[in-house]
Amino acid sequence: MNAPTPTWPDAIATDPRRMAWMQGSPPPEDKLVRFADTGHLRFPGSRWAFSHWREFAPTAAVSRGDGPTGALVQAPRDLDAVPLVTLQGEPMTWAQALLATYYDGVVVLHRGQVVYERYFGEGAPRREHILFSVTKSFVGTLAAMLVHDGVLDPDSPARDIVPELAASAHGDATVRQVMDMRIGVDYTEDYTDPAAAIWAFSRAGGLLPARADDAGPRSFAAYMAGTRKLGEHGAAFSYKTINTQVLSWLMERATGRRLADLLAERLWAPIGAECDASISVDSTGAAFGGGGLSATVRDLARFGEMLRNQGRHGDRQVVPAAVVADIAGGGEREAFAAAPMFRATLPGWSYRSMWWVSSAEEGAFMARGIHGQSLYVHPASGVVIARTASHPAASNVYNDPVTLPAFRAITQALWG
Repeated sequence: MNAPTPTWPDAIATDPRRMAWMQGSPPPEDKLVRFADTGHLRFPGSRWAFSHWREFAPTAAVSRGDGPTGALVQAPRDLDAVPLVTLQGEPMTWAQALLATYYDGVVVLHRGQVVYERYFGEGAPRREHILFSVTKSFVGTLAAMLVHDGVLDPDSPARDIVPELAASAHGDATVRQVMDMRIGVDYTEDYTDPAAAIWAFSRAGGLLPARADDAGPRSFAAYMAGTRKLGEHGAAFSYKTINTQVLSWLMERATGRRLADLLAERLWAPIGAECDASISVDSTGAAFGGGGLSATVRDLARFGEMLRNQGRHGDRQVVPAAVVADIAGGGEREAFAAAPMFRATLPGWSYRSMWWVSSAEEGAFMARGIHGQSLYVHPASGVVIARTASHPAASNVYNDPVTLPAFRAITQALWG
């Protein structure tokens, strides 16, 4: 028997402004959101924290540079009443779907024009929001560019690039296996399990406060160097954040550049970002490539629009068209289907270079992060949807039944 779906107070009731989180000088004790007691990750205080992530962890700037801002032409359309049916068979509208997924900000582009833009709670046009694992798709895109440039050899074992990984689970894994999350490593990422490896990994990187009795590693590198292999590389898809962190290390070592600077120079400045982004760093300054990027929803949409245009922004080829085509073409669907967690909501999908690629019939690809962060790119229709959120549950299993039909409904409404 399946466990019942948890229920939470709705988006209106947990509006962080209505609840007065962090209001006052200083805020009352019962309205504080603190890092020290992990309040920044606990709902409903997380609804405030996700829009103020730099206040909880050290970050490095991802600079927009000195170039002009990429124009976003406003061509608003009333999409609130667009109908959809959730995967559970419940009818609702686009506006209701946004609230049902606890959105903080959303921008919908159609052929480069902003047809819909809304914010809720602490969401705001020029305020960064933590993107969590959407970060992985930026890192994967950058890695694919370095492969295209010949800087990274996709068949090279990780240990040949970072010798410190030689005795780790990733030592004999190829760059391509890391990029596609087909790694056999003794590491678990169940956010409902307090003993899951993701928590020790997070403490090592300073994403959670260290425990007094914790003698574990104190940096991402120290944690990654000590992992053990479990199973064979290159088999089934297995989604694990540590793989993206390994990939980030490989890129930094291969280029001699910090990840924040690589992202700024190769992706962020060239798309005409309006605002600087930021990325969480550990005690050694290593950026959290697995989920530490914070950015505005508008700039996230700009990134998606560049990819929709086969890697071009204006007259500049930011990402090689061949790289975009390789991502959009997807990975091995058989390998993805072997991952039980995604069979129900993502049938026919695949994973390539840290992107989630839809079925061939749908023709979209997505960047996805816990608590509802999303970037949806549908090249054929000209639709790009960027959404930030603060859903009570980390796993997208809880919001995909609404999110995926909602994105498809908007695509169809605009495509006609």
